[in-house]
Amino acid sequence: MRADVLHIGPFDDSDDDDSSHQPLSSSIAQITTIGVYAFISGILLMSVSFLTNPVPDPSFPWATLPESLRVAYTQPRIEHWPVTYTVGLWLVVFTLPLVLLYAYHRYGPRLSLRPSTWLAALPVTVMLAFTTYCRFFWPKLQPPTWNAPSYTLVCWGYCSTYDPLWSNLAYAVAALGVGATYLAYRESSYAKHALATFGILAFPLGVPALVDAYGRQRT
Repeated sequence: MRADVLHIGPFDDSDDDDSSHQPLSSSIAQITTIGVYAFISGILLMSVSFLTNPVPDPSFPWATLPESLRVAYTQPRIEHWPVTYTVGLWLVVFTLPLVLLYAYHRYGPRLSLRPSTWLAALPVTVMLAFTTYCRFFWPKLQPPTWNAPSYTLVCWGYCSTYDPLWSNLAYAVAALGVGATYLAYRESSYAKHALATFGILAFPLGVPALVDAYGRQRT
């Protein structure tokens, strides 16, 4: 049996150069592929709600289909959103980190970028973008709801309460991610600890950073 099939860590042992692309192990690569299919399934589930409900997401009342294109059935809602919209959006939230890992595995070898650019800098950028959007631009629904989909635990604290303290914490975690990425670029011995801390605090979006931290620990 091939060694890469037996290997269960995040990276294939065939490349130990931390400054170049390190292919994911076959087991992790398979999980990321499943994650991509789950991500697509989530988008499809969200789309189903447009066929059943006039306004699936009250934050965006303009996002609707003409009545002639909808079926004669209206889905029940879980708080503000139809069932399939809620389930689909949570699927998208939890599988986005796997999609980022899949992109790293599939397209990383074609681009001369460090692993930490994909695994740390990209999640940090996404977190900053979503945190800023949710804080200042997202049309907030009332009342706040426990099932508001969020890409990190601290973001969920904000989206489910609208308490600015949680948003400030989200920015603090993202700032930690910026520092962790800098340490990774500098090949600091503290990088793996900083990346692991960011990955945990930014779960689930921080999963790629956890993979990067594990790879550094291995090497």
